[in-house]
Amino acid sequence: MKRMSMRAAIAALAFSVMPAMSHAEEISVTTVAGHPPVFLWVKTLSETFIPSVNAALEGTDYKINWNEAYGGTLAKPGGALEAIEFGLAQVGIVSTLFEPSNLSLQNVTYVTPFGSEDVDLVLKTVDQMHDEIPGMRSLWQDHDLEYLGGAFGLEDYLLMTKFPVNSLKDLEGKKINAPGAAVNWLENTGAVGVAGDLTTYYNDIQTGVADGVVVFPTAAAAAKLYEVAPYVTRAHFGAQYAGGIAVGKTWFEDQPAEIQDAFRKGVKDFAVAYRSGLEERVKNAFSSMEKGGATITELPAAERTAWANALPPIALNWAKEQDDHGLPGTEVIDTYIRHLKDAGVNLPRDWSAK
Repeated sequence: MKRMSMRAAIAALAFSVMPAMSHAEEISVTTVAGHPPVFLWVKTLSETFIPSVNAALEGTDYKINWNEAYGGTLAKPGGALEAIEFGLAQVGIVSTLFEPSNLSLQNVTYVTPFGSEDVDLVLKTVDQMHDEIPGMRSLWQDHDLEYLGGAFGLEDYLLMTKFPVNSLKDLEGKKINAPGAAVNWLENTGAVGVAGDLTTYYNDIQTGVADGVVVFPTAAAAAKLYEVAPYVTRAHFGAQYAGGIAVGKTWFEDQPAEIQDAFRKGVKDFAVAYRSGLEERVKNAFSSMEKGGATITELPAAERTAWANALPPIALNWAKEQDDHGLPGTEVIDTYIRHLKDAGVNLPRDWSAK
C-alpha cells in the first residue's frame, strides 16, 4: 500500500509540473471585397493583411478561421460597407469611390484634380486627415464601422484617345468617357463627358460612343485600351484615394486586445505592400502599352494649367454642398490642399482659394 501511495504521489507531482496544454480560441472572421483578387487591393488583403494578422497572433490564446468573400460572392463593388454594417462580414476593403453619399468626405481627391501624382503622399494624407478631422471618422461610425487605415488608391490618371492631344483645343467636341466624379474634370474644356466604367470603355471607344477615356494606367493596360485609343497623354490628373480597410465597430470593440493589435499590424503591412506592388504594376502597365503600339506623350505644363483653370470651382462647390449638410467640407478641402502644399506639390490651381 505504501509503495502504491508513493507511486501515486510521484505521478501527481509530475502531472502538476507538466506544462499546461494550450488551446487557442478560434474566432471566425469573414473578409469582404466587391472586386476579385485580380485587383491589387484585394490581392494584398488576402496575401499580406491576413498572413500578417496570423503571424501577430502566434503565441497568443487566439487564432482566426478566415472566410474570404471576394468578387461578388458576398458583395458587389460598392456593397462592402453594407456587408460589414449588417454583420455579414467583420472586415474588408471599402471602396469609398462607390460611396459618394455615405462617405462623401473621403472623395476629396476626386474634386481636386491635377493634384499630386505621388500615390504614397495622397494615401498617407487622407489617412492622416481621418485623425485630424473627427467628421471624417464619424461618417464610418454612422454605419457602425471603424476605419483602420490601410488606404488604397489609384495611380496618376491620364487621358487615352483616338487622336493626339497636344493642347486643350484638341478636345473640342470630342466625347470622353470618365468614371463617376471624374466627369467633372472635362467641364468647360470643350469635350463632352460621357459617364462609363471599365466594363464599357473598350466597346464605347470601338463603336464611336466615345473618342477617348480618362483612366488610370494599370486598368488601361489590363483592358488593352491602347488597341482602340492608342494616344496616351499623361495629363497628370493626380493619384486618387479610393478607400481603405474597415471593420465592424461593435464587433471590433468586443474583441480582445490581441486581436485588435493584430488587425492594426495587418493594416500597416497591407499599406506598405500595396504601395510597393502598385509602383511595379504601373511600370509594367506603361511598358505593355508601349509594346502594344501606344504613343505616350506628356501634356505640356502650360496646357495642364490652362485645363485646371478652365474648370468650374469643383472643390468649392462640393465643399459648400457638404457644409450645407452639416459636414466639414471646407475644412476637408483646406486641410488636403494645405498638406499637398506643405509637401512641396506644385499645384496648377489652388482648389481652396475662394
